[in-house]
Amino acid sequence: MNILPIIADSQPELEALFRDFHAHPEIGFTEVRTSGIVAQKLRDYGVDEVHEGLGKTGVVALIRGKGQGNRRVGLRADMDALPIQEASGLDYASQTPGVMHACGHDSHTTMLLGAAKHLAATRDFDGTAVLVFQPAEEGLGGARQMLAEGLFEKFPCDEIFGIHNVPNGQPGKVGICKGQAMAGAAFLDIHIKGKGSHAARPNESRDALIIAASLAAEIQTIHSRNIPADEVLVLSLTQLHAGAAYNVIPETAHIAGTIRYFKDEMYELAAERLQKLCDGFALAHDVEVVLDLRNVFDVLVNDDELSDVYMAAAADIVGEENLNRHAAPVTGSEDFADMLRVVPGAYCTVGHAGTMPLHNPEYRLDPSVLPIGASVMARVVEKRLPLG
Repeated sequence: MNILPIIADSQPELEALFRDFHAHPEIGFTEVRTSGIVAQKLRDYGVDEVHEGLGKTGVVALIRGKGQGNRRVGLRADMDALPIQEASGLDYASQTPGVMHACGHDSHTTMLLGAAKHLAATRDFDGTAVLVFQPAEEGLGGARQMLAEGLFEKFPCDEIFGIHNVPNGQPGKVGICKGQAMAGAAFLDIHIKGKGSHAARPNESRDALIIAASLAAEIQTIHSRNIPADEVLVLSLTQLHAGAAYNVIPETAHIAGTIRYFKDEMYELAAERLQKLCDGFALAHDVEVVLDLRNVFDVLVNDDELSDVYMAAAADIVGEENLNRHAAPVTGSEDFADMLRVVPGAYCTVGHAGTMPLHNPEYRLDPSVLPIGASVMARVVEKRLPLG
């Protein structure tokens, strides 16, 4: 590993920051403590400008290089946690009941702070680095909120780069998938209103629970019977709520889930079939069935050329032998995709020693990955904005 010297020397500081962020997780758009620490550290590092409050709790910082160039390269990290009760057993585990950094956004924030410290101290680049600390990535639309509030109008970028940890037991392995790299996603809610009754007289009801269970089973045929076998689409139902008593047939039920996709036409086909099933069940059972289906993540598309540039920067840090330049697409989603629809860029992954999956209560991030990610992010700025 060829960790950049300032970042290598800062490893104890970075690990302390990471542990603090991990112990004090905040759900999307409530990252007040986190963003406050980020802003203060950026000022301590001597960046040129710090702007708070974009996208409610987002932070944007500017670092100008030694050269007088006008080009701007963006770096982005997310800051929010998940509504999960931590069970990792770490001595710096979450102190907030029911909230956990189970996706490693605390590490991404720390990596970008490490990159900021290096870039502000050295300034060995020609142009401006734009550092974006984004709130609310976990399905709450943090990227779209920042874009709606003028992120790239106020802080123009010619290109932008992001990073995500992977608990794959391969420390320092950096990978990228060119083109369509991560799936788009829509969230769905289905609200069923029937007629409740005493459990002893079900004939007097229009049983929302039974209707919901039957509809949930039928929805699973969309993938197997409507989507071509060579296309990728994942439709997962994740919630079914109905009833609150042993002796009452419930009047209402609620189904929720997600659709993941790489092609808009496949998503539109699934959405059409979903609506028809809901309408059909409403007619067949004489109940009200309302579908609320909404796009939450776009398909994340990595620019081919900038993917190569990113891997060249990573090679400087981890060595060519630790690169995977042809990673496979994944059906997980990431709202950095929304930024990439506006500004070209690339999104890579960096492996670490942890093996418990993301979004798991026992997930652990290996802190030794922090200086690696920080160095890769700093290096790509220097690669894209070389001094003459």
